[in-house]
Amino acid sequence: MSHVARKRFGQHFLTDRVAIDAIVDAIRPEPEDAMVEIGPGLGAMTLPLLQYVKPLTVIELDRDLAVRLRQNAALHVIEADVLTVDFPALAAAAGRPLRVVGNLPYNISTPILFHLLPSAAHIVDQHFMLQKEVVSRMAAAPGSKIYGRLSVMLQWRYDIESVLDVAPEAFDPPPKVQSAIVRMRPLPQRADIDAGLLGELVTVAFSQRRKVLRNTLGRWLDERSFCGHFDLQRRAEEVTVSEYLSLCVDLAQR
Repeated sequence: MSHVARKRFGQHFLTDRVAIDAIVDAIRPEPEDAMVEIGPGLGAMTLPLLQYVKPLTVIELDRDLAVRLRQNAALHVIEADVLTVDFPALAAAAGRPLRVVGNLPYNISTPILFHLLPSAAHIVDQHFMLQKEVVSRMAAAPGSKIYGRLSVMLQWRYDIESVLDVAPEAFDPPPKVQSAIVRMRPLPQRADIDAGLLGELVTVAFSQRRKVLRNTLGRWLDERSFCGHFDLQRRAEEVTVSEYLSLCVDLAQR
């Protein structure tokens, strides 16, 4: 029985065999991996991964697709919105950190990335198909116009690498954007960083990115009676990740 891609789920099914093989090669699955696939869809990546990893956990929101997937005894199917899934609990159940992969729905890719962020300590790596523009923003360097909140909040916790590009023609239906595979490897967790405080700080800094920080972050710091040194005569995009982290630590200690 055929399945029609549903726009409300942001479904674009990967169909190109060459692209699929290249993605699996980039992931390098191993038999001992505790692997979780987000949005398996029609199983384009699922079946090749099953040649290496059994059992394989998959998270699928579409009820009809979940029914199909359950027909494969090698799959542990979680029928749920990925934004509600407890990844540390999955790692605990597996007895080891997870490897997470997926062709993420482009309309909610950023919320998924932020949902996974607090679980980084329970993850070996992540390989995701995303809109190429999003991958560029994730890996952007300071001083770039695409360097922003997403860049800082992911780079402080992950080493991010764009692995390969995937053309629209590799999907059915073809998306209207270019796609790319990103590899995300968690960095060692820093006990001195308050993730919530960092998130608030960075959000304020980039709230009006055309203005110098004196007009945004400066006022926020004044409200907290911050008397440390931080150059506020710059725009948010000119501040490195390490500088944001240092400010977060300094602020938390006062």
